[in-house]
Amino acid sequence: ILHKVTSRADFQPLSKIMYGTNIFHFTKKMHDENPFAIHALSKNHEDDINTNAFETVPEIFFDEKINDGHEYIQIYGIENKQRCFKWIRRDYVTEHVTLNKFKVLVPKSNGSGSLGEVISTPLVGLPLVGCTQTFITVGAFDTLAEAEACIQYIRGKFCRAMLGILKVTQHNPPQTWAKVPLQNFRADSDIDWTLSVAEIDAQLYKKYNLTAEEINFIESKVKAMN
Repeated sequence: ILHKVTSRADFQPLSKIMYGTNIFHFTKKMHDENPFAIHALSKNHEDDINTNAFETVPEIFFDEKINDGHEYIQIYGIENKQRCFKWIRRDYVTEHVTLNKFKVLVPKSNGSGSLGEVISTPLVGLPLVGCTQTFITVGAFDTLAEAEACIQYIRGKFCRAMLGILKVTQHNPPQTWAKVPLQNFRADSDIDWTLSVAEIDAQLYKKYNLTAEEINFIESKVKAMN
């Protein structure tokens, strides 16, 4: 299956449009206006919006958008072991190509590395949404439909079978997705992304000329996702 997928002339890895955990940072302005923060954050990582940022510097994150004349964005992260969104001033966070785009947010760690395990609830990130280092980011899409198509792909068995080639631990960085083929997620794709996940997988099996035996291997080894 790996050979059939990666030997195609049009093969490009999904990792090409993926970004690691460290793409959003605190700005100098945040530190200038909140001098206490440097003492609360880890030494030599004072600019990182790390996994426990909501609890480390709660003074700059808010449950509701503040109406104080400043522009605010949302950050997706973890508080009290629960996923949530928090509001923060936009000028407190560095710019990144994904910030104004649609994208998919996937946990940086997931499962144990067993072939075919589920991905823990990937989520579409809307424009003006960033994330803590708990997550990696897939894509910087112009439309919501592209991001939703990407999520459908990740939920599918074919994608996660290819992911399982390199993902052999709980860690899920972009480089583990290097054998997953990048797809065209737009409306002019050779895949109809409006169909169910199972129907999308069937199209992918056909696209990569998988045999009945190869299809059965994926279908039997890879768990279904909702």
